[in-house]
Amino acid sequence: MKISEHDYYSKLANWTFDDINFESEIYTNWIYEDEIKKHTNSNSKILDLGTADGMKVLKRFPECAEIVGTDFSEQMIESANRNLAISGKNNITFRVMDNLNMNTPDDYFDIVTARHTVTDPKQIYKTLKSGGYLIIRGVDKLDCWQLKKIFGRGQAYNDTKPISLIDYEAVIDAGFKDVELIPLHVVEYYKTKEDLLALLVKTPILDEVSEENNNEYERIAIEPNIFNKYVAENTTPKGIKLIRRYYGITAFKK
Repeated sequence: MKISEHDYYSKLANWTFDDINFESEIYTNWIYEDEIKKHTNSNSKILDLGTADGMKVLKRFPECAEIVGTDFSEQMIESANRNLAISGKNNITFRVMDNLNMNTPDDYFDIVTARHTVTDPKQIYKTLKSGGYLIIRGVDKLDCWQLKKIFGRGQAYNDTKPISLIDYEAVIDAGFKDVELIPLHVVEYYKTKEDLLALLVKTPILDEVSEENNNEYERIAIEPNIFNKYVAENTTPKGIKLIRRYYGITAFKK
């Protein structure tokens, strides 16, 4: 059954991967968290879009004056606030917000970050101060392509443009300068097929999700026979191999 984007991601509502046993080999020297640190100082104010349960902010973001993490899943923000209470940090707040209907103040943040989430660069441009930076890490069309080919479907599978190019053009059109698009190549090895299956259940990799037509989304059950075929063909001494294709974008508001 096809549902709205909001309902789709609210139903997923579990972006914690600590219980999945896998290792990554990174072949590109652009690291999302390092890019954030590069542009952050003690006075910086950061807006993190699609913050999920807040753990990446709490564990990996640099110390600064203020961090606001937003997500349009009420369940995720509830989890983020529980994690915040445990952390004891007082420069971070989490709240519900739709990335495509932002209600943050104009000319306020020094940095806006977005990891694996939809964005509207024009709204981001408004909320950034002059001299501020936008840093995006996204999942591209060719991510897990061998897996998608076996199933004959998946995130952006039928899109004519790569997700990276759609985002890149939107950032330029919003008025940003010095826009860079960096392809990111990662190979992941999952210890067991249960670990790989847990990833696929928690993410839209094999669902009908389109960046070109984002009005309707559909969860699709993972067929065991096709899944087992992929596992058999991609089991290595390091684990079950999954080739990831991400992208990074950095941009500057003059």
